[in-house]
Amino acid sequence: MKRSIIVAAVAFLFAGSTAASAASGRSQSPFVQNVYELVLNDGSRAYGQVESETDTEVVFRTTSGASLTAPRARIVALRPVVGRMIRGEFRREDPNSTRLVFGPTARAVPRGEAYLGVYQGLVPFVQVGVTDRFSVGGGTPLVFSFSDWDRPYWVSPKLQVYSNNGTHAAVGVLHAFAGDDSVGVGYGVLTKDTPGGAFTLGAGMAYSSDGAKSAVAMVGGEAAARRNIKFITENYAWKGAVVTSGGVRFFGERLAADLVLAVAFAEGTPFAFPVVNFVYRF
Repeated sequence: MKRSIIVAAVAFLFAGSTAASAASGRSQSPFVQNVYELVLNDGSRAYGQVESETDTEVVFRTTSGASLTAPRARIVALRPVVGRMIRGEFRREDPNSTRLVFGPTARAVPRGEAYLGVYQGLVPFVQVGVTDRFSVGGGTPLVFSFSDWDRPYWVSPKLQVYSNNGTHAAVGVLHAFAGDDSVGVGYGVLTKDTPGGAFTLGAGMAYSSDGAKSAVAMVGGEAAARRNIKFITENYAWKGAVVTSGGVRFFGERLAADLVLAVAFAEGTPFAFPVVNFVYRF
């Protein structure tokens, strides 16, 4: 029974694969809309609005108010982007605003979008938006060495139930199977976007097929550091154990990478371990 409780509680950590990028309600959140990214052939980038354009040049007004004229021959890309204004600087949206280190946020996967990720280089997962509020996915470890268990796999339906003015709420289930055994967690999660980041609160009930149960609580946060870097933290508590973690996320247009140190406390004995995650959004 003890093993079932621990496995079910750990399953809540993997519920992060059920969260995904912000979708419905974006226009009422701290994210800035109708911004374009201008990329020139010398590698420079600017964010703002297209004031006018001809067959030979584009007049561009940056978010800081400066006006520049770019010959089309020098333009590599001109595309709409979503991001935030932080201390007067436009910062692109994190493509993995889907989760913290492992745990879920309440943001929803847009219909027709998906992401592919991998935990620790060994546990791939995928999540697909079915509607703007409902998504489903799953995954399985690439390497599994417990001789008395069959290879596990999990499914992860998630439904966003509220999104307005940067506040999001969602419910979901992560259910894992291993032969005749199964474990899972049903959870609710609340995410509040702020101009400089976000905080997330979650609670769930982990369970197993042998009847074991354990309540789980999570507190997490995000804080912008630089244009393509943010700090992330997430912290769990359940019966007899606490896990705390903190680190950084590096991200570009579609790819995000987490470098995090986690520390688990169980029966008074701390255990530290690094966490390296990657997510590609498409």
